[in-house]
Amino acid sequence: MTKNKRKKILFLLHLPPPVHGSSMVGQWIRESILINSRFVTSYINLLASKKVSESGKVTVGKLLGMFVICFQLIIQLLKKRPHICYLALTTTGAAFYRDALLVAILKVFGVKRSFHLHNKGVAMAAKSTLNDFLYRFVFKKAKVILLSPHLYTDIQKYVLEKEVFYCPNGIPELAIKELKRPHKNDVVNVLFLSNLIESKGVFVLLEALSILESKHFNFTCSFIGGEADITAESFNAKTKELGLSTKVTYLGRKYGDEKNEYFSNADIFVLPTHYSNECFPLVLLEAMQFSLPIVSTFEGGIPDVVQDAVTGFLLKQQDIEGLTEKVATLIKDADLRMAMGKEGRKRFEKHFTLATFENRLYQILKEV
Repeated sequence: MTKNKRKKILFLLHLPPPVHGSSMVGQWIRESILINSRFVTSYINLLASKKVSESGKVTVGKLLGMFVICFQLIIQLLKKRPHICYLALTTTGAAFYRDALLVAILKVFGVKRSFHLHNKGVAMAAKSTLNDFLYRFVFKKAKVILLSPHLYTDIQKYVLEKEVFYCPNGIPELAIKELKRPHKNDVVNVLFLSNLIESKGVFVLLEALSILESKHFNFTCSFIGGEADITAESFNAKTKELGLSTKVTYLGRKYGDEKNEYFSNADIFVLPTHYSNECFPLVLLEAMQFSLPIVSTFEGGIPDVVQDAVTGFLLKQQDIEGLTEKVATLIKDADLRMAMGKEGRKRFEKHFTLATFENRLYQILKEV
């Protein structure tokens, strides 16, 4: 396809820092050889927060950043004249109002719009009359890319299903050396990897581990991630209160090979999230890549990632008793851990590699 015939796409997306699911996907799109070779592409970074703790907060810097982004958008529209705009739309909070303004500018210029949703909360926020009006305005005549069919109900009031495409996230494949999981009588290593956000299930997991400790289960648990609404100080105070100081360790942020080493040495991955905007945690794909059985919740698109009782266990949110039971089952049964981890790895290879994601997204953008 010659350059003159290639369609022009303007990408408005999130790029790190900070590192989270949407910004990592944005970076992979920005670096995609397939997408950048098949379309004439240009990019604007929407991410105003430089730290996880700044997310959701309105600051003077963010307000100034909004005007800069609007100016950049107008310049791109005048100079590049894109056929389509891909927008990683934020669906709630102050960032949604900014994105609604960007959509208004795109409509003035008559540019087709395709929204890629990495968050949810529309159905709840739509109870506000203002939000309801804005959702009708924003979603009118737009195509929408969702990460999972489980997420469609959140926007069904505003978007017909025929206007929706499904594109699960994928992550880069790693060259993983042969894993040597512990034998049946060894200490079982549990891993939690996410920022220290209470709604990610940090305290829920600690309560479950406390019960397991009281029953003399042989385990350790590593918590990896940045401080957020839970600080290292409050986390350590909680572990001390629950009698877990010798069993549980908070290790802070880990990246690259160091992070992968913890995945390699783990036996069970646990993410008991009850985060209301949880959609499709990339960390679950990472755990599957390392052949780990997963214990998580029926939240967002997670049931499309983890097959309950096949690649791990899924529970209702904040179910401490159920979480304790499922983690105990995996601690006691090394063969079950290995079998579930193996099935998870096969599922990852079939559905959740970055190459698969890029091909899906390319086909969707071509159709749009």
